[in-house]
Amino acid sequence: MLVSGGLPAGSKDLHGARERIADALSELGLYAASNGVRLAIEPLHPMFASDRCVVSTLSQALDIAERFPAEQVGVTVDTYHIWWDDTAPAAIARAGVGGRIHTFQLADWITPLPEGVLTGRGQIGDGAIDMREWKSYVEAAGYTGPIEVELFNDDLWAGDGHELLARTAERFVEHAA
Repeated sequence: MLVSGGLPAGSKDLHGARERIADALSELGLYAASNGVRLAIEPLHPMFASDRCVVSTLSQALDIAERFPAEQVGVTVDTYHIWWDDTAPAAIARAGVGGRIHTFQLADWITPLPEGVLTGRGQIGDGAIDMREWKSYVEAAGYTGPIEVELFNDDLWAGDGHELLARTAERFVEHAA
């Protein structure tokens, strides 16, 4: 997965920053493919555009990925980052037609957002995202690969790992299966 980075220091050129991603993929894509690795551009929520990831929508990620062979560069569908975008279901279908869904991640959006937003994802079913709906979009697009559940959450991590794993499996069945 590629989280592309934010704007360079002192820059306000969002378009230029996205073009630099394509430039880097010109080299990275070939190198990764020669080593049996597929790259996946992961769009992050727009609140991260300035400092973490200038790619904010699945359509933006596809616009870049489609410049390269699908076996080299695809996208990550991460519910936490794209659930708010009503154009994302069409982008998932577009990615599926092109064979570009390389990874699929489930993570719930909880409010109010805790301090340290990066570790503020909720357990499946605790937030605003309909996981079954998003899973159905990805499945309809032809994705049959693994589904990753992301639990970046300090409170969840503080508990027993075995209990967290068991609860996550239960929540997956309840809210996504």
